[in-house]
Amino acid sequence: MTHYDALETRGADERAADLADRLPQQIARAQALPGYAGALGDVDAASIRDADALARLPVLRKSELGRAQAAQPPFGGFTGYPVSGFAHVFQSPGPIYEPGGAGEDWWRMGRFLHAAGIGAGDIVQNCFGYHLTPAGMMFESGARAVGATVLPAGTGQTELQVTAARDIGTTAYVGTPDYLKVILDRADEMGVKLAITKAAVGAGALFPSLRAEYADRGISCLQCYGTADLGNIAYESAVQEGMIVDEHVIVEIVTPGTGTPVPAGEVGEVVVTSLNPDYPLIRFATGDLSAVMEGVSPCGRTNMRIRGWMGRADQTTKIKGMFVRPEQVAALVARHPDIARARVIASRDGEMDAMIVQIETTGSGEGDYAASVAEILKLKGQIELLTPGSLPNDGLVIEDRRSYE
Repeated sequence: MTHYDALETRGADERAADLADRLPQQIARAQALPGYAGALGDVDAASIRDADALARLPVLRKSELGRAQAAQPPFGGFTGYPVSGFAHVFQSPGPIYEPGGAGEDWWRMGRFLHAAGIGAGDIVQNCFGYHLTPAGMMFESGARAVGATVLPAGTGQTELQVTAARDIGTTAYVGTPDYLKVILDRADEMGVKLAITKAAVGAGALFPSLRAEYADRGISCLQCYGTADLGNIAYESAVQEGMIVDEHVIVEIVTPGTGTPVPAGEVGEVVVTSLNPDYPLIRFATGDLSAVMEGVSPCGRTNMRIRGWMGRADQTTKIKGMFVRPEQVAALVARHPDIARARVIASRDGEMDAMIVQIETTGSGEGDYAASVAEILKLKGQIELLTPGSLPNDGLVIEDRRSYE
């Protein structure tokens, strides 16, 4: 397959020259925004021409963005336009508000879908959500960029999803890694043969066993790494050797909790600078862990590669495509005076994510706790009631027992 554009195969000197031109412009744009007045006010934008210079600037954390948005809603002074200047506004848990532009492929997902073999003639079943959070629209714009037709399916109503996929001839799936299996298994139960041969997934880990199961069904499944704030950060190609960094972001791997880059190959926190002029996030700390892979991809794309998502620098954990944060667990405990402590455990049930919520309590009614879990954590899970003092005294409120090997 041909590459998406000439940017993907540039030499190191050409890419560095482009960065030396674009990065100072982006720093200058950020300096003009009230959100960066304190952090970047005294920086000489013209001197920030490469990743080494960029590493001297402060890191912006999501918690800081949240506080700024609370003080100056909805975007905290970090965007180049007012709310009315954007095509969409989205809300992620927190709440955190993200803008969405109407420009062609504003989140840059087309590059990933092209690498996954999706293009003109494909019918994409987009099973990311379209309500409040931006994932559905992010992948919709990417599908339009590569010329594919989109069924905006969202999540749920699996039997109808199967029927629609059969009737319109869906060839490609877009969504979380494990929901495709739900659709395929329901299709088997219904005696329906689907024409899906390609899958582009995100918002959760693609476990090797699940990818192998899809391959056995004749489906090539690739994954990307992106966020609601930044859009596409990195993506797999057909050779499946690491994730190639998108051409319009700068990725650094730093010691967690700092802005200090780690040596190549060491695991650290992913910090991203976006070159999107509408929303110039500078050294935005994702809270995710990864590591740089040396060398270039055998597919011919020459940008830096990372090893993909390797967990969280803090205890925040993604389960079933949704982040569960320590402050949500604290809110659950605060909701019920009889709860002494609680712990969320992320595990696997076959090829699906599962969540167990362990609760130290003198109470006995699981129903009230289950309702609070669904409301506060935005997910349903198994409730386990424990006597006070049962949980380990190790500081964990979220434990991830899934294996990523």
